[in-house]
Parts: sequence; C-alpha cells; structure tokens
Amino acid sequence: MDSIAFLTPLLDLQVLLTIAAGTLGGLVIGALPGLTATMGVALLIPLTFGMTPVMGLNMLIGIYIGGIYGGCVSSILLRTPGTPASAATVLDGYPMAQKGEAGKALGMATIASTVGGLIAAIVLATLAPQLAGIALEFGAPEYFALALFGLTIIASLSGDLLKGAISGLLGILISTVGADPISGVMRYTFGIQGFASGFSFTPALIGLFALSEVFTQMERIAAKEEPIKSVSGRWPSRGELKASRGALVRGSIIGTLIGIVPGTGSGTASWISYNETRRASKTPEKFGTGYAPGIAATESANNAVCASALIPLLALGIPGDVVTAVLMGGLLIQGLAPGPMLFQTNPDVVVGMFGGTFIATIFMFIFGMALIPLFSRILMIPRRLLAMSIVVFCFIGSFSINLNPVDLYTMVGFGVLGWGMQKFGFSQAALCIALILGPLLESNLRRGLLQNDDNVLAFISTPITLLFLALTVLSAGWPFLSRAIQRRRAAQNI
Repeated sequence: MDSIAFLTPLLDLQVLLTIAAGTLGGLVIGALPGLTATMGVALLIPLTFGMTPVMGLNMLIGIYIGGIYGGCVSSILLRTPGTPASAATVLDGYPMAQKGEAGKALGMATIASTVGGLIAAIVLATLAPQLAGIALEFGAPEYFALALFGLTIIASLSGDLLKGAISGLLGILISTVGADPISGVMRYTFGIQGFASGFSFTPALIGLFALSEVFTQMERIAAKEEPIKSVSGRWPSRGELKASRGALVRGSIIGTLIGIVPGTGSGTASWISYNETRRASKTPEKFGTGYAPGIAATESANNAVCASALIPLLALGIPGDVVTAVLMGGLLIQGLAPGPMLFQTNPDVVVGMFGGTFIATIFMFIFGMALIPLFSRILMIPRRLLAMSIVVFCFIGSFSINLNPVDLYTMVGFGVLGWGMQKFGFSQAALCIALILGPLLESNLRRGLLQNDDNVLAFISTPITLLFLALTVLSAGWPFLSRAIQRRRAAQNI
C-alpha cells in the first residue's frame, strides 16, 4: 500500500512533463553524433537544484534512457553511431536503411528499446537488492574473464576468421596507446602529449564508422549512384516481429545481467547480445545484411542496461556505468546517499525512481515512433549535401567532447583506417569490440596478478570465472564446430 502512495507524485502533471522533456531532450542528444547521454545528464544536473528529488532524478533518468535510444537514429540513417552503445546497431540498421526500409529499421529499434527497457525496469523494481549482491562477487579475475569472453565475439562476427583476428589484435594494440593503467608509464605515444590518455573513444568511433562511410559515399557519388527515394513505413511486418521475438527476449536478459555488473555498460551488452542472437539463429548468414532481429538484439540489450545499471547504484552505492556515475552526483546534490540505507530512509524516492523508469520508457516509445517519418526524410537529402553534413557533424561531435584538437586527428585517422578496412574486407566491428574491451581485459589481468602474487590459479578459482572461461572456449570454438557440422550434413546429403 505504501508503494502505491509513493507513486502518487508521479501522477502530477508537472512531474510528467519534466520526465517527458528529459526523455525528448535525451533522444535529441543521443541522435547527434558525439553528444552522449553522459554529457546530457552532466550538463543538466544543475537544473535539478530547485526540483523535488523525484522530479529532478526522473528527469535525469529520462535523459539517460532517451540518450541511449537516440543513438540508433544516426546509426541507422547515417552509419554514424550517436553513442558508443549504438555501434552494433550499424551492422543491420544501416543496410536496412539502404534497402529503403529506414522507417521499419527505426520502428524495430524503438520497439526493441521499449521491450528491453520495460523488462529491465520490472527486474529493477522487484529484485534490485537481491541482484545487486551479484555485483559484489566481481573482482579483477571475474572482470578479466568477462572481457575475454566478450573478445571471442570477434570470431563469430567475422566472415573471414583471419581478417577478423587481425582486426581484433589491431584494436587491442591501439587500445594500449597512452599511460599504462597500473604503472603510469607512457606507451606508443611517440612523444605526443595529446596521446597520453590514449585515443578518445567517441572520436575514434565516429571516424571508424561515420567518416569512413563518407569516403565510401564519395565513391558512389562519383559513380552517379541513385539516391534512396523510399523510406518505408514505421512498423515492422508481422513476420519480422515474429522472427525477432527470441532476439528481444535474449537481448533484454543479456542487457539486464550486464547492466548489473558495474563498469561494463551498454556497448558491451549490445555486442554480446548481437553475437549470441546470431549464433542461436537458424539463418546466421542474414545478419549484417539488414536483418530485423539483428537490430532487435542490440537495441533491447543497450536499453535494458539503463534500468539495470541503477540496481548497483541504488542498492550498493556503486555506479553501474559512466552515466549512473554522473547520476550519483544528482542523488548527492539532493542530499541522498545511495546504498542499502536509501531503501530504509527514503523509500519514496526509490519507488519514485522505479516508476519514473517505466514512464520514461513509455515516453521514449511515443516520441520515437512519432518522429520516425521526420527522421527518415534525412535519407532523401541528396548524397552530396548529406555527405557534407555528416562531415560537419563528425568534426563538431569529435571536438565538442573534450575541446581537444587531438581528437580531430584521431577521428580523421580512424576514418581513413575504417575506409581501408571496409575496402579490403577487414572487420570494423572486430576493431570496435577490441577498443571497448581491450583496456578492461588488460587492467584487470594486471590487477588480478598483483593482488594474488602472480598466481594465475586465481583466475580459475571462482564459479563466476569458471563460467565465463567455459563460455569463452565455447564461443571461440563455435565457428569451427558449426562449419564442421555443416560439412558433415552436406556430405550426408550427397
């Protein structure tokens, strides 16, 4: 009965309008390359000073949810990930848009984001304190095993295993540029001070996917390729929705579980979900060609992280990802200390945030579906103007993050690298995964060895590490096993 009473403030029109404004603002921020949900939450925290805790915190949650979803818009339409969380959506979203089905692709992304967000919100509201205990079991060996499992996705995503491995190893090498995470010694900077903290991830991502696509578009313009004249409706077909059911459930579960583990985030969840959905599919060859379940897998996972990342924040006082770390500042500004005692001292705020997560997800669905026709018209702009606009957004987005000119060089360098990889059949996705997981893998391997006096047995001494290592072996060996099974079946049919 108390919980119902605590939800009453959410029915206030001013609170609802504030959540709606935050969600819409987050959607716009996420859709613009380089403007991340983290930036949106950080910039608008001062606006919560004069608000009640429920109103202010739910506005920030709306920005978070809208921002993560908004990244799919530019990923699908421009092959430019609006946020790192939407990088995996490029693989099927952009090819679908190029086939004249941009509206359907955006509709599938909106539905998937809503399903993932609602499922994770239900888990948040019912199991937050219990599931948060899982996060306490993760130490350096567990994070290392998780990162190692994530890197094996490369083997499944790459059509050519050798080129995929080369792309992944190149990504790991690039991720080592800058200060050593343990000793602080500079590595591979060649005396350039701007590389002391390594390559900034968002400019690298923008260059790898967006600027490289501009170079490809320039080639098509030279070849006088016809622009896209049809963008389809906003609703996926019944068959596409039916084919995507498994991807929606799998992505929501994976995103929820990944979000509970502090320090992982939406990017990791979307790549793992995409790989596992592709592996479980009876038609894996359709992934990467504009296949609706591929979009469903990534978008349900990255939005599920939004709600589940609040679980360790509220229950343990440990931020689940970068955005919730900033959101923690919003809690402290309101005079609230996140952690187990928050459930005892301020149950009204906790229940209000649970309800606000549901409401923000519903607003995300409404705004997302309503704006699809407007977003889709971007593809009808002549290619020359579109290419010029993408270049402008690339430079503005890359520079606005840190106001550092080095980020512009990073973006251009990765753009040339991505264009070359695309042209010669190397996997940009494999490089992206390695850039995300490489630092997590290295720092936790080193930290785990230091904590256990260089005893490698510590990495196989807990049930969690054994589980992830077993999944690593299975994931790495699956491409070879599946090919052997296919050859055997082909031989039997002969």
